[in-house]
Amino acid sequence: MRIVESSKFSKKVSRLTFELQRAYKERLLLFASNPYHPLLNNHKLTGDRKEQRSINITGDWRVIFEEYEENTVRLIDIDTHHNLYGK
Repeated sequence: MRIVESSKFSKKVSRLTFELQRAYKERLLLFASNPYHPLLNNHKLTGDRKEQRSINITGDWRVIFEEYEENTVRLIDIDTHHNLYGK
């Protein structure tokens, strides 16, 4: 699987704490080898994000991505569940 980060996404990752960056990198490796591993809780979103999917990084942190070519995903956003979805 090919994984591409949007420029906005890359900037947000660079501002994360060391611990969150490490957790992100670990989950990204898992995602690349098994996108539907139970720890990731890979699921389709609804509403205005219906073309996007989400995976868990930590208990509260999520990555939003979209599939845009065969075997390629674009990472769009990373933040807490509340900041991403307002819930």
